[in-house]
Amino acid sequence: MNFDAYARTGVELVNARLDDLDGLRALFPDENAWMRDEVAERDLGIFRRAQKRLRDVFEYGTSGRDADAVTELNALLEAFPVQPRISGHDSSDWHMHVTSRGASVSAEYLAGAVWGLSVWLCEYGSARFGVCADERCGNVYLDTSSNCCRRFCSERCATRSHVAAHRARKRAAVGEQAVPAQPLAPVS
Repeated sequence: MNFDAYARTGVELVNARLDDLDGLRALFPDENAWMRDEVAERDLGIFRRAQKRLRDVFEYGTSGRDADAVTELNALLEAFPVQPRISGHDSSDWHMHVTSRGASVSAEYLAGAVWGLSVWLCEYGSARFGVCADERCGNVYLDTSSNCCRRFCSERCATRSHVAAHRARKRAAVGEQAVPAQPLAPVS
C-alpha cells in the first residue's frame, strides 16, 4: 500500500472547494472515476465535516499540539474504520483496498485519507503537517523537506509571499526617507 498517496488524498480533501456536488466530484482523479460517478448529494455533508476535522489536524500539527492531532485522528479512524481487503481483476493486479466491498464513496475515500495521515503522523510526526504561511492561501501540505522547514504549500505561494514582503519593505524604506527629520530640541 502506498500510504503517502493515501495521505495526499487527505491533503487534497482539505484543500478542495466543496461548494456543491460538482466541487466534490472534482476531487476524484481519473483513476477513481467510479467514485466520481457514484458520489451523491448525501456524501457532500460527510466530506465537508471530515474536511473541517482534517484541517484541525493540520492546524494542531502546525502549532505543536501533537496530542490534539492524535486525538482527532483517532476519532476519525473510529468514524471511518479501515477494513483492508485484497482486490484485483487478475493474478497480476492484486492490490489492497482500505474498506470492505460495497462501502460508500465517502467511507472508502475517507478511510484511506485518515489512514494515510495517521501513518504519516506516526512515521514523521505532526510537525510535518503544514498550513501555508501565505495569508491569502490557507492550503495545507505535508512537509517533505529534509529539515522540516517548509512554510508554503507551493513555490507559487512562496514567491508571491516573498515578493509582497520585499515590496512592503521597499515602501517602508521610501516612507522613512520621505519623512523630514525632526529638529532636536535646544539643550538648556
